[in-house]
Amino acid sequence: MASGIRDKVAILGMGCSRFGERWDADAEDLIVEAYEEALGDAGIETKQIEAAWLATAIEEQHVGKSGVPLAVALRLPYIPVTRVENYCASGSEAFRGATYAVAAGACDIALALGCEKLKDTGYGGLPQRSRGALNSMYWANVSAPGSFAQLAAAYRAKHGMDAGDLKRAMAHISVKSHDNGSRNPKAHLKNKISMEQVLNAAMVAEPLGLYDCCGVSDGAACAILTTPEIARGLGKSDLISVKALQLAVSNGVEAQHNSWDGSYFATTRIAAKRAYHEAGIAERLLIGLDDEILGVGVPALAEPRAPAAGADRRRAQMLRASDRRLGLADDLRDLSAAPGPRRAAPAAQGSRARAGAQPRRLSPPERLLDRDRGPPRGLALKQREQRASTSPWRGEVGERWNDASREGVIL
Repeated sequence: MASGIRDKVAILGMGCSRFGERWDADAEDLIVEAYEEALGDAGIETKQIEAAWLATAIEEQHVGKSGVPLAVALRLPYIPVTRVENYCASGSEAFRGATYAVAAGACDIALALGCEKLKDTGYGGLPQRSRGALNSMYWANVSAPGSFAQLAAAYRAKHGMDAGDLKRAMAHISVKSHDNGSRNPKAHLKNKISMEQVLNAAMVAEPLGLYDCCGVSDGAACAILTTPEIARGLGKSDLISVKALQLAVSNGVEAQHNSWDGSYFATTRIAAKRAYHEAGIAERLLIGLDDEILGVGVPALAEPRAPAAGADRRRAQMLRASDRRLGLADDLRDLSAAPGPRRAAPAAQGSRARAGAQPRRLSPPERLLDRDRGPPRGLALKQREQRASTSPWRGEVGERWNDASREGVIL
């Protein structure tokens, strides 16, 4: 049985470039800028790196394909270099590849670096390029703000939230993020903003306004990874180790079947549960997070010993309980009714031949307000505010998470 990667890998060094409209640099300059800071932080030499991963999602605009641009820019010593791309998770994929290589013992020191250079296009948002005929059919005219606006609207309708309450809850995230940026000399956006500015900003895709949407920057970030033993041997103390890395990729059911109501990310819930389990966290974090999103009580990973009588049954009961708290029990049951892999349909049955599938159609508004599925699992805004005021994490970190409402956690 897989034991996970908890505490098998330590971060030896980190670095990043300055982010913004970097007309002064090309992608390779940003790569070098991030790498040199990480290398200095790690206290090693380039010749000690044994494998590397390069992440970039829209490579057509700058570095191009393959791992060659990273190897050339850093003059890596003829080591394996892999380029990865997985939309917004591309940087995480590079980090995951390097982490797994070290954890598996395939190399002692690995490099993960992500880079994007998009402002040279002169395009205001993400450059829109086709990713193939099938993608263009599914995502014709899609935009990031438009997609997330639909999610917010569905969440609001499902839980009967007042539009103003949801808007204010999301505004806290923007205010917090800009405040963090004002403290970071490498940030693209360094100006603090107020709640009033967020609430009164121009609408981009209702209910998302200007400050609810991410800016597009040029920049790069780099991590150098090794084992805790090697890190200590290099004189490092107070190590930062990797507790968990989990990824859940949609199989398309959400976009092709009525079992998903559009008010949540099934992938986020599933990945979060796996991450808590891999990290061995037995109780949910006391930081005021929404029960519907991260209210998980996953049992700690068992030590390698023979289970006591009834241990397997108790473990199964605990996992089922955590599924219910996370909301996975209902969601996965609904999604499991979705069609399996698509097959060529017999001519007599046409395109509706998939066993058990309903024809794809837009759900009427009243479906989103249907209360037959029971009371909302999410905490009401007033309940969240009350808990935030009494939370032992009332300090800076606690307030940030209590206000952030729907932010995610990386373990």
